[in-house]
Amino acid sequence: MIKSLTRKQQEVFDFLLQNQDNFPHPPTLEELCVGMGLKSRGSLHNHIKALINENLVEAPERKQRGIRLTEYAKEMIGHSNDQSALPFVGFIAAGKPIEAVENITYMSIPEQLKTQNPCYVLKVKGDSMLEQGIYDGDWVIIEQRCHARNGEIVVALINKAEATLKFIEQYPHETLLIPANSTMEAMRYTPEQVEIQGVLVGQMRSYTKNH
Repeated sequence: MIKSLTRKQQEVFDFLLQNQDNFPHPPTLEELCVGMGLKSRGSLHNHIKALINENLVEAPERKQRGIRLTEYAKEMIGHSNDQSALPFVGFIAAGKPIEAVENITYMSIPEQLKTQNPCYVLKVKGDSMLEQGIYDGDWVIIEQRCHARNGEIVVALINKAEATLKFIEQYPHETLLIPANSTMEAMRYTPEQVEIQGVLVGQMRSYTKNH
């Protein structure tokens, strides 16, 4: 699933991807409508425009009227089919938002550092978890889920605006996000303010120096 796409846009993209060898030539809008069993050509046209904006589909030209995937889309899917690769989606820090990465890149991750469930990679900025051995510049592997047990390290989205990596403690009237740094205070929120976006399952570190 590509995060920037709606469910319908993803369905159109998946259909193009899975059926590109079944068409004798890149399909027209009409052929796509028939192939997907859609009644409205207008809504399909809007979905195709969104895929063009995401650089996943080439804009049709007079000479090439059919709808074809871009080289970027093929490359991205090729990486995602690599069983050892996970999407790297940005940076995470204490009280700072995740920085969106426009062109999703993939990182090869040892099997021991991930689970069978969907996972993604974040790069740590800051020292709020250093007493847990998580340092600035480390990569963390996050299992994508919306629930966690007390004491787990989570990616928490606060007020739908800022994401942070912290221990979580959940109570009926309060959620605590606790740093692993004795110089920092726990952050206290109502349960409605905190949305769990994943749980830490692995960690990697590079020892190369940046010049």
